[in-house]
Amino acid sequence: MKTTAVIMAAGQGTRMKSDLPKVLHPIAGQPMLWHSLQAAQAAADEVPVVIVGHGAEQVQEAMTARGLEARFVTQSERLGTGHAVQQTEKTLKNKTDLVLVTPADLPLLTPETLQSLVEGQKNNSGPMSMLTVMADDPRGFGRILRDREGNVRAIVEEAQATPEQKAIRELNVGAYCFRADWLWEALTRIELSPKGEYYLTDLLGIAVGDDETVQAITLEDAAETVGINTRIHLADAETTMRQRINEHWMLSGVTLIDPASTYIEASVTIGPETTIQPNTHLKGNTTIGSHCDLGPNTIIRDTQIGNHCEILSSVVEEALIEDEVDIGPFGHLRKGAHLAKGVHMGNFGEVKNSYLAPGVKVGHFSYLGDATIGENTNIGAGTITCNYDGERKHKTAIGRDVFIGSDTMLVAPLNIEDGGRTGAGSVVTKDIKAYTLVAGIPARAIRKLDKPEES
Repeated sequence: MKTTAVIMAAGQGTRMKSDLPKVLHPIAGQPMLWHSLQAAQAAADEVPVVIVGHGAEQVQEAMTARGLEARFVTQSERLGTGHAVQQTEKTLKNKTDLVLVTPADLPLLTPETLQSLVEGQKNNSGPMSMLTVMADDPRGFGRILRDREGNVRAIVEEAQATPEQKAIRELNVGAYCFRADWLWEALTRIELSPKGEYYLTDLLGIAVGDDETVQAITLEDAAETVGINTRIHLADAETTMRQRINEHWMLSGVTLIDPASTYIEASVTIGPETTIQPNTHLKGNTTIGSHCDLGPNTIIRDTQIGNHCEILSSVVEEALIEDEVDIGPFGHLRKGAHLAKGVHMGNFGEVKNSYLAPGVKVGHFSYLGDATIGENTNIGAGTITCNYDGERKHKTAIGRDVFIGSDTMLVAPLNIEDGGRTGAGSVVTKDIKAYTLVAGIPARAIRKLDKPEES
């Protein structure tokens, strides 16, 4: 049976008090809609359908930018959840057997939970199945009414519930799976509410009125049902998602010294035997190899890191780090930094848009910008590439086996050939020939150096 997921993402979310559409507020580094889409798609066969409304163009662009495949249907008038699902009929009628409907603001529902809902409907003789949860805190959810035989008979919204009904612990989660042919006809029978909206929950009453069986799949983990209507709810969901992510990586062989102070976004991947120290933030499209030691007090974003690397109390952004690199403490890698195998970068060093070949050593308090550094070159403490003249950026090219003395200023554009050397405190404004020592302000050639014999 073909199953298509429909995610309701048209609401404005006024209680968020935000210019950003509610479904784009991030959880573990990704919009809540991203999480809902991932879970729903895992439980379905076909390309999912997202119902958009408020901020429709912004929502669609955000999902497309993340490479998520989805079809978008616009609910121009916000006339309730039933009306929202009705907007998908032209897209889905006669093209799917089952329709899985979930709200975008329930981002903690897992693929396994939604798969169980779909499987429940496949085995249900009736037209719909629904998720319920047993919880002491109703959080505004409707109560499930059952008859003496335990059959689901109705959903009573909290505002209309009697004191006795409010005491019921079984709650309507708001996720459903429908038999498609029944759904399209039943949607036309939903009556307009006093508020002027068509409620999807009314389909339960229609099914019961038709003497059809409604199946309830009851969740055991109430944390999955945290719906987001305020920023307090958003923080609750963030905490739950962070715990879920951290537990996943610990079960995969990653050591988290203090999970409560470790922040790993959903798009990050980590190899086994890596250790994450406290107060480390791993963000964006970051990939980390095995046997690394990261942190404490480290931020890494959109970076690829190899194996056996050590990064201590540093900030790394949009960089590429190969195997056996050590950085910090207090290093800063900026966009375009590429550190090859075995590079050492001392404390308070900064690298931007530069390639450091294998075996390069960078002393503390150095800045390398728009530079290419050859193998086994030593960059002394306090070295600065003066790459910006006030209007344009310029390149610095440094060859193999070069020794740059401490506090050297390299005024780009500049080319230093293999084996070149600078004296401490030099200001280099002209190219340096191979195996030549320069020193002074401005630096001048002092003498030629012996070229090492090739082994």
